Amino acid sequence: MTRAADEGDRAQAKRLRLATELRHLRDLAGLSGRELAQQIGISQSKVSRIESGRTVPSLPEVDGWARATGASDDRREWLVAMTDAVFTEVRPFRAAVGPDSQMQTEIQDREQCARLIRTFQPSVVPGLLQTADYARRVYSLAQPTPDHPVAPAVAARMDRQVLLYKEDRRFEFLITEPALRWRPVAVSSMLAQLDRLVAVSTLDNVLIGVVPHGQQAMAPAPHAFIVYAENDGDLDDLVEVETLHANLIVNDLDDVAIYQQKWSMLCGSAIFGSEFRAFVTALSAELRKTVDND
Repeated sequence: MTRAADEGDRAQAKRLRLATELRHLRDLAGLSGRELAQQIGISQSKVSRIESGRTVPSLPEVDGWARATGASDDRREWLVAMTDAVFTEVRPFRAAVGPDSQMQTEIQDREQCARLIRTFQPSVVPGLLQTADYARRVYSLAQPTPDHPVAPAVAARMDRQVLLYKEDRRFEFLITEPALRWRPVAVSSMLAQLDRLVAVSTLDNVLIGVVPHGQQAMAPAPHAFIVYAENDGDLDDLVEVETLHANLIVNDLDDVAIYQQKWSMLCGSAIFGSEFRAFVTALSAELRKTVDND
């Protein structure tokens, strides 16, 4: 097993251990999911999601859970500490590549639940907007192993893009100019990628903006992040932060608010709508000229 898989398994194990402990406390207290939910002030469905490990409870919810089930002070403090450790999970990027990737499943689950997804990407075209050829090259550059072939990961990414066409979902993307100028594929494939951006930007439920070089910078943002908001039911908003080696899942509401504020500031430097399409069209024309000159 690779180190990336080991780290991913440890992150999942922490979440499942917390879920198991909370479910055990409820069983010992003889409370039904509905009864516990009423005492804490959440829905019964959220209790089920917490106990299955699908949702990470907030610190106040864990504290209320412990008190409602009569847990000792030591047990309550341990649960709070465990929850704090789970709030920011590290999911190695290599774990996303493979036919049986738990990470791919979790990403799809987050996308299915969120009604609003905001993606900031400073280095590459966002995954939900990538063509198959572009995605294949991006995954190849992640140095997959024979145990983690590229093709299933690309297929999974293409399947997830169906969500873009669901009118009850909203997608907002911010991409920097360097990300649009980075060319990991042949010119013909890059032109197809830029054409796709223009086409998708015409969907009523999709907003795509670019932060050009010439715009005054409103906020520094060294890494990509995705905000999953307005979730179904009472799921909390969360942020997925992309680093070089791993994705971080941020659940703490105060930390999520920091990324929401960063998003608003970045929007102040971006251009959207017809201006965005004109910008991308100009990039395409510039790229075609390089071919003509060769």
